[in-house]
Amino acid sequence: MKEYNFIINGTKYKVGIQSVEDNIAEVEVNGAPFYVEMEKPLVKKGIKPLAKRAVYTHDETTVSSPSQPVVKPVVKVKTGALLSPLPGVITAISVNVGDTVKIGQKVLALEAMKMENNINADKDGKVLEIKVSKGDSVLEGTELIIIG
Repeated sequence: MKEYNFIINGTKYKVGIQSVEDNIAEVEVNGAPFYVEMEKPLVKKGIKPLAKRAVYTHDETTVSSPSQPVVKPVVKVKTGALLSPLPGVITAISVNVGDTVKIGQKVLALEAMKMENNINADKDGKVLEIKVSKGDSVLEGTELIIIG
């Protein structure tokens, strides 16, 4: 797996590229798996997939915010998954597996841009799974809690 370190808006991300097939790349960002879709398949550019060629990497890369994203996530989301609305760090988890929650109830806290944000349940139900731990860095769209 090829690994890169990116700093985006002051936040450090460790990105590993597992594989690339056509225009879909399987990547791992700070330990969380994602499938991303590239605008164009690599083979159309005359580049072989990553699994079959060597790639030059930098240890540290500073990236400014792009005006238009190059890739968009192709995330398979479980029904009932509460997703992170923005990237940040989990600072508190207020529920346990098996707890019953009501819509609007605080389930965890997420620090983003030096501000603590309450993440609330988006529906009534039972907490089936907690996908994050206190101190975890998450990206926008990361599954946080599964409510059934």
